[in-house]
Amino acid sequence: MIKHVFLTGPPGVGKTTLVQKACDIIVSSGVSVEGFYTQEVREGGRRVGFDVVTVTGQRGLLSRVREKSVASHGGKQYTVGQYVVDVPSFENLALPLFRNLESSCSSNRQLFIIDEVGKMELFSQPFIRSVRRTLDSPVFSVLGTIPLPSGKPLGLVEEIRTRTDVTVFTVTKENRDVILQEVVSALQDCLRKVPK
Repeated sequence: MIKHVFLTGPPGVGKTTLVQKACDIIVSSGVSVEGFYTQEVREGGRRVGFDVVTVTGQRGLLSRVREKSVASHGGKQYTVGQYVVDVPSFENLALPLFRNLESSCSSNRQLFIIDEVGKMELFSQPFIRSVRRTLDSPVFSVLGTIPLPSGKPLGLVEEIRTRTDVTVFTVTKENRDVILQEVVSALQDCLRKVPK
């Protein structure tokens, strides 16, 4: 039984935009939505990092290019390519969302947005545990994004990709404008299966 929907595709193809559009449609149908998006941060037309933004608009730093980075916690620096990941900042914003979700357990259907489960986010062990708990919960559906497979497999990403209760849509430049209705239909099917 499919309970969760994940999008995958190359960086910059429009996964986050698609998640936001699907989220807007789902919210308009009366479903409660919680979670976060990952947004590019640009200065002078150049990408300098990423922020985590909740569906209610709270913003926190996820990463910055090395020369813009303020993340240096106890000498340990987490890096992905040119970016330094601020794990404490990410956890301070993202982890309470999971705790709020777990404590709410309302009778309403709920959708949780996780954009994204990727290399930067996976530096956080509490995040990994929270994602697993949410995916295993009988009362929530997840709409999330994961990277395409490349190089060394990412444990949780491959776990998500192979779960029997997850359907994965691959977003491309060719299909990103027409796949929205298919994603929304899959989400609506998932939400109908969540116990009320």
